[in-house]
Amino acid sequence: MSESKTTYGAENIYWDLSDLYDSVDGEAIKSDKEKIIELADLFAQKYRTHVAELSAPGFKEALQDLEKIYDLLGRMGSYAHLIWSTNTGESAYGKLMSDITELGSAIGQKLIFFEVEWLRIDEEKAKKIINDVELKKYQHYLEVSRLLKPYTLSEQEEQILTAKSVTSRQAWTRFFDETMGAARFEFDGEQLSEQELLSKLHESDREVRKRAAQVLTDKFKEMSHPLTYIFNTILADKQISDNLRNFPSWITSRNLSNEIKDETVETLVKSVTDKYTLVHRFYDLKRKILGYDKLMDYDRYAPILETQTRIQWDEARNIVTNSYSNFHPEMGNIVTRFFDKKWIDAAMRPGKRSGAYSASTVPSVHPYVFLNYDGRIRDVQTLAHELGHGIHQYVSRKQGIFEADTPLTTAETASVFGEMLAFQSLYKKIEDPREKLAMLIGKIDDTIATVFRQVSMNRFENAMHTTRREQGELTTQQFSKLWRETQEAIYGDSVEITENYDLWWSYIPHFLHTPGYVYAYAFGELLVLALYEQYTRKPEGFADRYLELLSAGGSDWPEHLISKMGFDINSPDFWQKGLRVIEGMIEEAEKLAEITESNV
Repeated sequence: MSESKTTYGAENIYWDLSDLYDSVDGEAIKSDKEKIIELADLFAQKYRTHVAELSAPGFKEALQDLEKIYDLLGRMGSYAHLIWSTNTGESAYGKLMSDITELGSAIGQKLIFFEVEWLRIDEEKAKKIINDVELKKYQHYLEVSRLLKPYTLSEQEEQILTAKSVTSRQAWTRFFDETMGAARFEFDGEQLSEQELLSKLHESDREVRKRAAQVLTDKFKEMSHPLTYIFNTILADKQISDNLRNFPSWITSRNLSNEIKDETVETLVKSVTDKYTLVHRFYDLKRKILGYDKLMDYDRYAPILETQTRIQWDEARNIVTNSYSNFHPEMGNIVTRFFDKKWIDAAMRPGKRSGAYSASTVPSVHPYVFLNYDGRIRDVQTLAHELGHGIHQYVSRKQGIFEADTPLTTAETASVFGEMLAFQSLYKKIEDPREKLAMLIGKIDDTIATVFRQVSMNRFENAMHTTRREQGELTTQQFSKLWRETQEAIYGDSVEITENYDLWWSYIPHFLHTPGYVYAYAFGELLVLALYEQYTRKPEGFADRYLELLSAGGSDWPEHLISKMGFDINSPDFWQKGLRVIEGMIEEAEKLAEITESNV
């Protein structure tokens, strides 16, 4: 058993999912499976072929009926995914995931008529329905749904696509997750999970990092055939769906879902890629601090102090809770609930999915936070990050099932802001310049990864989708070539990219789960940096306005919600605000480096 599983106090931090269901084969979930089919059948009997005839009150009643169905389906789906995440190799959990996925597909087929008939209504009548006072609660949801009118197929065609999704992309993403979850990496006589081995890349010992990178690469090479096939299959599946719907680009559906203009995304990406020089500047600084002739790809997350601070779970809890409480008492109260009511799963264990997330579940329940806690400062910031999501999801529940969730563009706002609160709380307590520099370097590491690396990954996504559509199935070598090109662009001469790194596209789940997702990280980080800078300059009333922003959930367009905080996301100048903050952090690190060097 590895030390990381038992040392830092999170080994018994398991969530309690009983607010959803008691067990995978209990009577409650069996009963709800039957109940939801009955509700869907009744809904179809009541509204099929009659949607265009509905008055505003009738439309409201239909949406309320839908809310009940989606809440119940969301409850079952959330439970299945959450419990499966804790042990992807457990067959009973996998079976439940499969059962609920198939049930969701069947329910979707029964209900798709409503969306199709709603989108067939002419614009004039639709506008009257949307603007009716009876439907104020659903106004934005209805507005957004109309964006898909040009890309929606007939009811029968939509039913076929919904039915086939179970054995197409959803099946392949599950296979990817279970394959990576079951993978074991032999390191120093131990069998480690992917998450445990990736954690070694943050070790102070360069040889440990180098060997960890080699072990990861060897496994990726061993798995390259199935991973390449999974990627190709999912890319092809998306291409087929996009072609059937006449989407003009691979990213169009994502931008529509994110409620953001194509031009805004292009401006974001260009603003970041134009500032790749900040990445080069930072890694040149880090190389000098570490005393290396060259900074290798496995050195990017190297700490600059040999002895890394490890933080026990209880201390991490106090740091994060106090950070939120000091910003806004209500946010501190919500965070406390997550700990006290066991809404967090943090223990690292075999079969558990890697990474971290916060699951919103459904408005009638509450969110749950999932992570793999290993005692590092970055794990404390990950805890703060996911609890930021949790707060956002918790306070937006009042918007109801149609408008509680935010598009991905604003979904990262609360998480990154919470991470910044925790960082500043820790940073201000440090007096030793070298420790201060070490922590700042770590923060810039994460910021570079969140903004610049994610945009470079967006460039890889763009390249692989475009090439797949132009040239057909890609080989492992072609994927690796596209990956290397986009990674060389971001790192330039500041980091030497090894041949091993060419395969590291193959383990990243976002490319498969949510194509086009990654730019949302850069969006959220730059927005938060601008928000936090505003907060430090004008703190009066900021916390209340910010909590109001989170409480709005997805009830308005992102550009409207963000404009209430004083920013225009459609302006190129907006992105420069966040990029200037990053540049300021690098400048501060350069000054601290000079101070520490002069004190040696």
